[in-house]
Amino acid sequence: MTLFSKIIAGEIPSFKIAENDLFYAFLDIYPSAPGHTLVVPKIETDRIFDLPEDYLSAYLPFCKSIAAAIKMAFPCDRVNILTLGFEVPHAHIHLVPMNGMADADILKNKKQGDMAELSAMRDAIVKFL
Repeated sequence: MTLFSKIIAGEIPSFKIAENDLFYAFLDIYPSAPGHTLVVPKIETDRIFDLPEDYLSAYLPFCKSIAAAIKMAFPCDRVNILTLGFEVPHAHIHLVPMNGMADADILKNKKQGDMAELSAMRDAIVKFL
């Protein structure tokens, strides 16, 4: 069972943003920017393009409303998608608020989030969903 599966199952606490029958979205606890959110499928698949077609076709529509809420909560030029997938062997999308190319280096920009700040970030995003 991956770390993300444990988060989805509630075995590890998370700052949940949204959930449906296929996906679970929660804040990255090492955000590269305020509002940095992870969106994971509820099935364990290491590589995003190995997901079944129904997951692939539903992934971006699920992310779209979350990205809009992130942009409202944390004004930025855009919310971009990154699909790195090396840190946890469970397909996932990073939704990251960005204002320029320097913001794309999420590994350089990551810092451990303060629990109170993460809670406030979650509340700010959720109110726009």
